[in-house]
Amino acid sequence: MRTAEAYVQSLRARKLRLFVDGELCESPVDHPKVRPAINAVAATYALAHDVTHRALATSHSDLIDRPVNRFTALFREREDLLRKLDFQRVLGRLTGTCFQRCVGLDGLNALWVATHERPEARARFQAWLAGVQARDEMLNGAMTDAKGDRSKRPPEQPDHYVRVVERRADGVVIRGSKIHQTGAANAHQILVMPGQALREGEEDFAIACAMPVDALGVTMVLGRQPSDDRRGGPDAGNARFGGQECVVLFDDVFVP
Repeated sequence: MRTAEAYVQSLRARKLRLFVDGELCESPVDHPKVRPAINAVAATYALAHDVTHRALATSHSDLIDRPVNRFTALFREREDLLRKLDFQRVLGRLTGTCFQRCVGLDGLNALWVATHERPEARARFQAWLAGVQARDEMLNGAMTDAKGDRSKRPPEQPDHYVRVVERRADGVVIRGSKIHQTGAANAHQILVMPGQALREGEEDFAIACAMPVDALGVTMVLGRQPSDDRRGGPDAGNARFGGQECVVLFDDVFVP
């Protein structure tokens, strides 16, 4: 499993297209408005190597037959859910902020259940998750679509929703946006899921898939945080840790 330092260094290898204050960010890891959120995620990696908290921060994976970070693990029994809650409480006390991995964890477990009666989909999902666990990656669980006029259904305003715009023999092409994406700029992969219940005729919007955060066609726009211009200066509050949300744009992204 990655250490906190290895996690931070792994982010430098990405070719992330991220805009901060209207400008393309060349080095997200070193940007003062991004780094506090990275520090919060790093704590989830650090505790996996901490003797006191290792039992909460890790879980054994049957997929790769070794311990993995709790935030990439499947829930196998009731105690896994209780340990997750205890781990979240520890992280909350340590960081005093959002540690940005909860939606990714809940999303992968939801998809594990959703693929139960679809053997082909289950096999693809299982192979993908095994890779995520082996590489100890952070997931951005992308659910919330922009929606626009909420009195209208997705087909009436498709640009406000992530949907399939092309189907190929080797995959699909998706287009649209997700908003309020906690920790997206700190992640390794985006796990896209539908943001609402869908109806017959809305099949193109019923897409669950994953791609690297720096996949061709993915652009992120960092949202503002209270007092984010004061980062790095004297602060009697939470000087080290912080939250982060992005708008994530999918401009004809191919998904195998």
